[in-house]
Amino acid sequence: MAAERDIDDLPRNAANYTALTPLWFLERAALAHPARASVVHGAVRYTWADTYRRCRRLASALARRSVGHGSTVAVIAPNIPAIYEAHFGVPMAGAVVNCVNIRLNAPTVAFLLEHSSAEVVMVDQEFFSLAEDSLRIIADQKKGSFKKPIVIVIGDHTCDPSALQDALRTGAIEYEKFLETGDPEFAWKPPQDEWKSIALGYTSGTTSSPKGVVLHHRGAYLMSLSGALVWKMNDGAVYLWTLPMFHCNGWCYTWTLAAICGTSICLRQVTAKAIFSAIANQGVTHFCGAPVVLNTLINAPPADTILPLPRVVDVMTAGAAPPPSVLAAMSKLGFRVSHTYGLSETYGPSTVCAWKPEWDILPDDERARLQARQGIRYVGLEGLDVFDPKSMAPVPADGSTLGEIVMRGNAVMKGYLKNPKANAEAFENGWFHSGDLGVRHPDGYIEVKDRAKDIIISGGENISSLEVEKAVYLHPAVLEASVVARADEQWGESPCAFVTLKDGVDGSDEAAMAANVIKFCRERLPGYWVPKSVVFGPLPKTATGKIKKHELRAKAKELGPVRKSRM
Repeated sequence: MAAERDIDDLPRNAANYTALTPLWFLERAALAHPARASVVHGAVRYTWADTYRRCRRLASALARRSVGHGSTVAVIAPNIPAIYEAHFGVPMAGAVVNCVNIRLNAPTVAFLLEHSSAEVVMVDQEFFSLAEDSLRIIADQKKGSFKKPIVIVIGDHTCDPSALQDALRTGAIEYEKFLETGDPEFAWKPPQDEWKSIALGYTSGTTSSPKGVVLHHRGAYLMSLSGALVWKMNDGAVYLWTLPMFHCNGWCYTWTLAAICGTSICLRQVTAKAIFSAIANQGVTHFCGAPVVLNTLINAPPADTILPLPRVVDVMTAGAAPPPSVLAAMSKLGFRVSHTYGLSETYGPSTVCAWKPEWDILPDDERARLQARQGIRYVGLEGLDVFDPKSMAPVPADGSTLGEIVMRGNAVMKGYLKNPKANAEAFENGWFHSGDLGVRHPDGYIEVKDRAKDIIISGGENISSLEVEKAVYLHPAVLEASVVARADEQWGESPCAFVTLKDGVDGSDEAAMAANVIKFCRERLPGYWVPKSVVFGPLPKTATGKIKKHELRAKAKELGPVRKSRM
């Protein structure tokens, strides 16, 4: 291909070109609003000047221990100031931040630490034993060749101090003491190349070993700004951390908040009472969360709520598609919900169901139905489509033809760490393959219908588990629902609904309640879509509130096939 011509031959130079990185946002926030609250955690309150100094101290302390370019720093912590600071301080030293899911078990964490070659492990005091157990597993596997990483324990004034003291007795360095060894005026340098890695995060690994998703400075910069734009976040927004920062780097809002000079309110444990209290008492304007968090707010007991809300609160939800009934209920409470969709491989959310003014006059249920779609691409994502997986041609925009959702552009990961086979599959034909099945509507908005592995094939017909879940959620007794395939002697597979009932509902006669749910669905769904079986009980969830469908599929397998009627 011939080189593209331009009108000139002017070269790039230091005055007109620099690598994009979100690290500059912190320097600017400290300059623009040095006294404004940056991070609040209980009685602890830092300003943007404080946070900039603390992050520079962290970078300096790491650099003095030869932790920098080519190094990985693992962070095992809930939403506390230290994990926020790591998003800046670690890359300021040139290293890569790897935030680890605190709900993983020791063998899985050991795999992550070993696979990422973590040279430093920063761990919250509550999870110190998890880190210790993980490192012990690696040491046992590697025998005499194991070099223990630098272990830094993070104290938290809201926790029992004895856990911190126990950790310190093992030789771990206390986080605040570690910061004291760094220079608050450390002359950090941005990356020379914006393709340089800034963060590493691991997929859930439900069917195989977790895959390490590598993100670059350019993508983090663009998605941080995109997140503010699509959500219309203003300067000084007050953001409540209900979404774990270890999940897709907090959907890049860790860096966004510095860009808009906003305030982070840390929430160590997510409850409806804590969320409503923060809204009422700390001026919260925005928070993110999976649909399960929204459902918790909707069904919170009156004693835990503070209604009406003192202001409209913006909520961004992603993960499993939220049922329209949940979106409608949130709206009635005074929340303004934005629905997004994405993956770890696309820096978190990368599409948004952008609101259209003409929807304002529609009935509530119709608005919620439209809002439940996944929408259009973020400003920072250049390519989004739904392709026929065989021909790689776009499916017609008819709202019914299924295809795979694919992406391309700066908001797609660099690739999976040390996994060329997975990279070849993920980037086949020049697109990132999400593994999600969806449709394109006539207005161009996409809608996820299912994960490819979650489609139920009954009698040769495809059934969307998400569509069945939407119907089950409408039942007045249902708090949560998830639908998976169960073997069926007659149809091959049929829908099996796992259901959690609302508090106060009498579910003692499970057979009668199951029959009632099935009857309810039969009135709303095609006959072959109706669940043939209903199982009651709590649903297993990830740390971010996503329902673990792989565990439900295993339970459905244990149940055995639905017997063919002998009548």
